[in-house]
Amino acid sequence: MKRILVIRLGALGDIVQSFAPFAAIRAHHPGAAITLLTSAPFAGLARLCPWFDHVEIDARPSWWNLSGLHRLRRQLRGYDFVYDLQTSGRSSRYFRLAGRPPWSGIAPGCSHPQSDPAREVMHTRERQADQLRLAGIAAVPPPDLSFLTSRPVPDLPRPYALLVPGAAPHRPEKRWPAERFGALAAILLARGQTPVVVGAAADTPVAAAIQAACPAAIDLTGRTAIPDLFALAAGAALAVGNDTGPMHIAAAAGCRCVVLFSAASDPGLTAPRGPDGGWPVVLRAAVLADLSIDRVADALP
Repeated sequence: MKRILVIRLGALGDIVQSFAPFAAIRAHHPGAAITLLTSAPFAGLARLCPWFDHVEIDARPSWWNLSGLHRLRRQLRGYDFVYDLQTSGRSSRYFRLAGRPPWSGIAPGCSHPQSDPAREVMHTRERQADQLRLAGIAAVPPPDLSFLTSRPVPDLPRPYALLVPGAAPHRPEKRWPAERFGALAAILLARGQTPVVVGAAADTPVAAAIQAACPAAIDLTGRTAIPDLFALAAGAALAVGNDTGPMHIAAAAGCRCVVLFSAASDPGLTAPRGPDGGWPVVLRAAVLADLSIDRVADALP
């Protein structure tokens, strides 16, 4: 096979969960030209990865946008095999736009279907490994992330602990209250670990609330690019945060993690996982405001 297309859209955590499948696909097709079709916010990260020769951005045109669909059709055509790791209703429709090439996914009529209903109750890691097995890729080992974890990082007091208080703006139910993170920062500092708050620029007000409770906390919100978080996590003593993309990065980098889940998502399906598949400490509360500081402090490794 000379030309391979991999489709993976979704959120940051979805991209990170697919690093091992990405590496396995590259190992299975060492001489192929492999293209990733992904969402615009993650194209920069994808272009740093050694598993792809090309990265294309899916503009996700509406189904009545004929010019947009024509461009998407051109992006999807001409491949000898397609791995649809997104396996959504939308990405499955791409099978027809692509001209029905050999296809791994759940699109009706595709050549390598993952049709077992049990896929719906598998964690992303096991579900994608099963999908690749059905496509002839038996092994999905941990990927080498040294190209990310060895990046330069700010000079921080060590040991330090990462705090990840953010979440997607449209998912406030996935946020543990800022004042609890502030109290946790003070506990970490008393244990000799410098609290370091990471996240997007939109999380800066939350970081300010944490610093109000623990002035020694370091605010890096909005000051690090996505790739930089891998090296920060690799050097951290631990990471504590909500169910959000940077916690997937911390787990993938081998950092010890405590992840806070509300009823909004199921850790059995989407929890961050370590390089060898290990699970983080998962704390759940239907409403995160009900998750006590004592319970989180007691779970710290």
